[in-house]
Amino acid sequence: MKAAVLFEANTLLSIEDVTVSKPTAHEVLIRTMAVGVCRSDLHFVDGAYPHAMPTIPGHEACGVVEAVGEEVRGVKVGDHVVTCLSAFCGQCEFCVTGRMSLCIDASVRRPKGAAPRLMLGDRPIAQMLNLSAYAEMMLVHEHACVAIDRDMPMDRAALLGCAITTGAGAVFNTTDVTPGETVCVVGCGGIGLAAVNAAKIAGAGKIIALDPVPEKRAMAEKLGATHSIDALSDTAADEVVAITKGGVHHAIEAVGRAQSAATAVKVLRRGGTATILGMMPLGEKVGLSAMDLLSGKRLQGGFMGSNRFPVDIPRLVDFYMRGLLDLDTIIADRMPLERINDAFDELRRGDTTRSVITFS
Repeated sequence: MKAAVLFEANTLLSIEDVTVSKPTAHEVLIRTMAVGVCRSDLHFVDGAYPHAMPTIPGHEACGVVEAVGEEVRGVKVGDHVVTCLSAFCGQCEFCVTGRMSLCIDASVRRPKGAAPRLMLGDRPIAQMLNLSAYAEMMLVHEHACVAIDRDMPMDRAALLGCAITTGAGAVFNTTDVTPGETVCVVGCGGIGLAAVNAAKIAGAGKIIALDPVPEKRAMAEKLGATHSIDALSDTAADEVVAITKGGVHHAIEAVGRAQSAATAVKVLRRGGTATILGMMPLGEKVGLSAMDLLSGKRLQGGFMGSNRFPVDIPRLVDFYMRGLLDLDTIIADRMPLERINDAFDELRRGDTTRSVITFS
């Protein structure tokens, strides 16, 4: 199969002929149909986060099941599926207490000594985030994918694998927004826009979007923001506090910068909660002051929207099919695998929302 291989950080991805293994027990072979280009991939490509090399990035994907290994019960050949990087074992402490997105059990990967899932000639390829989706095929654990309605357009379905699951999940799962509560979303990329849209679905009162790019702010208003503010303005946080008469109940950071996280804390009202979604540099820290603590403010992470993706993703598909979830607006461009490096360049510039790699 053709795949976009990263041989070392800070270099271009190279389109190579890669061999994919046959599925063994609990594995599913998927023909990739579409993959979103996510900033999380860029962190690995640019070396901000370490990873074994060579590797194939890509984790926001959907496709059609080509083959299944023994004991697979969740999907069958021909199913349309969305993949998710938070593959779960189903038996660890996190899984059995309902926190499946925190599962890191090694059983979702092939055991040491087994043949690798991916090979480049005689060289093993390290599978990224249990998926490696910038490729014509994906070989994954059965708990890394879920079947969806076949009427769901595949280029939109791909976004459910990360951006929408993370952004919408932050609203529905991590923060549990109550109708009428106020929400501020810091950063209007794919994840931030999903959070804005989900806040509208959840019945939030004022929804305030912060971003330095005017086009993204306009898009946020189209998706449900009642107000939008230039994130680079010196008075941005003060404006949020003024609009909400004391600050928001929920602030969602979807950028991955310490300054954005500090803004999320600053716009909170007494008793409010800041949820950090962005992948910040590994050495960064975010905190609450003594006065923040005395004011009952809370700070939390929200990895992958605290998802239960076998349940959440079909529900998000239903939201889209009923016209509640707007995925069409979020997609800025569609391009073939051969343009993957162009897609990352667009992401670095920060002007686009979501590009999608499509396979014919």
